[in-house]
Amino acid sequence: MKIIFLGATHEVTGSCTFLEVGGRYGLVDCGMEQGKDVFVNRELPVDPAELDFVLLTHAHIDHSGRLPLLCKKGFRGGIYLTEATANLCDIMLRDSANIQMQEAEWQQRKAQRAGDELPVEPLFDLEDVQRTVNCFRPCREGELIHIGEDIALRFVSAGHLLGAASIELWLSEGGVTKKLAFSGDLGNKNMPIIRQMEHIAEADYIVVESTYGDRLHETTSNSAQYLAGVIQRTLDRGGNVVIPSFAVGRTQEMLYLIREVKNAHLVKGHGDFPVYVDSPLAVEATSIFLQCGRDCFDEPTQRLLAEGINPLMFPGLQISVSSDESKRINDDKTPKVILSSSGMCEGGRIRHHLKHNLWRKECTILFVGYQAVGTLGRILLDGEKKTVKLFGEDIAVNAEILFMPGKSGHADRDGLLDWLAAFQNKPEMVFVNHGEDAAVEAFAGLVADRFGCRTFAPYSGTVYDLLEGRFIEQPAGVPVTKKAAETPQAQRKRMLFEKLLAAGERLLSVIRGCEGMSNKDVGKFTDQINHLCDKWER
Repeated sequence: MKIIFLGATHEVTGSCTFLEVGGRYGLVDCGMEQGKDVFVNRELPVDPAELDFVLLTHAHIDHSGRLPLLCKKGFRGGIYLTEATANLCDIMLRDSANIQMQEAEWQQRKAQRAGDELPVEPLFDLEDVQRTVNCFRPCREGELIHIGEDIALRFVSAGHLLGAASIELWLSEGGVTKKLAFSGDLGNKNMPIIRQMEHIAEADYIVVESTYGDRLHETTSNSAQYLAGVIQRTLDRGGNVVIPSFAVGRTQEMLYLIREVKNAHLVKGHGDFPVYVDSPLAVEATSIFLQCGRDCFDEPTQRLLAEGINPLMFPGLQISVSSDESKRINDDKTPKVILSSSGMCEGGRIRHHLKHNLWRKECTILFVGYQAVGTLGRILLDGEKKTVKLFGEDIAVNAEILFMPGKSGHADRDGLLDWLAAFQNKPEMVFVNHGEDAAVEAFAGLVADRFGCRTFAPYSGTVYDLLEGRFIEQPAGVPVTKKAAETPQAQRKRMLFEKLLAAGERLLSVIRGCEGMSNKDVGKFTDQINHLCDKWER
């Protein structure tokens, strides 16, 4: 019985943890890395086709984004997730696939203009997403789910995002059962809409995130008043408030808050000032939020729904879906609020809005969520540069840059400690991941001091035997070294070769599945493979 840490080790994004129990293999999360890649991540120790299951904590791309790639490489097991996460993942992964395909198409046109005819392949496409969705096994929160005789799990609300959950996991091998608790991403306290996190009473091993493990959130006594103040002074000086906002979760929270601002008439002199949601994904996600059962929401939101009030709608709200609608937002000179994704400014329509507003001193860029190291959002928030490059153009940073206090979707240091304090027994080990290098080390030390338990902040490739309670492999972190720029042609050659290797791995998995078939069928298949090899060896 082993646990192997692969992603989000001394880094915030790219969550992925491998499990082995009784000869069966699975993952907890399979996310994309976003922002700067600090440490090298180990590859899966088995072929994706050999994986039996994936447990998904929530829909954010840094936890779910590589699932289609997993299915592209042959995974056909069950993906266990909450019902709300399944609904959100469906639209988020399709959106990600469209971005991959558009980027590949753009690179292909660029290559053809340069006389290079090698094909450019997206990381994954919509067919891969559909294969992923076909693997979904939606579960009710609080329900005990069995995956065979040796694995049982239960999803518990994490308060981070609609459908986000911590996972209680029981693994049995050789007559011994060990219980693991995966925090997933834990939600901040007193956030609107989503119901608060629930606690877990006991576990032998705990894997806890530490995004804010080394700091406390700055708070404000009244979020609506703070937001109203930002909007008021920006509109008064004739500027736009641009809010880089994650399409799923943060956009809906900001809509809820803006409805409060408008309902209380906290902004004076601008009537029902226009508010644009410029993200097709955010529009779809908002629809999913409103279709969920009331037990997904906190009590204030439930009361609004019971009164027939839409908590995410208000006068002046305008939805922008098409690219033409998006372009017209900045053509209109009326001072306004613009919510657009991505939340870290790494892609999407927000970069167009930054291009049009960042250089204007009358405008405000208001960040409302975590900004990973290396992202444009983090660069702007740190105030290190006077200009940034957008679409090949240098843009001056003249706008007011703000971070809204108390609006992080993650628990801070004390919130994480509160979650750990609810465990009634001392665990055998607390593994700390999903935090920047300094944060994971600081929080691991703090947990050891506070609770008197063993803690460890693993690097990618760390292997731990859960039955024997010992490390099998305990590697140091390997920093990512900056490589010489790869030419587009070399990149495509490498990608094609990787695709060939993936096809070969898939072929091996098919061959292994031929055991027990008729001699005639196996013989025919063998002849076909040998014929193909003879052809390519000539």
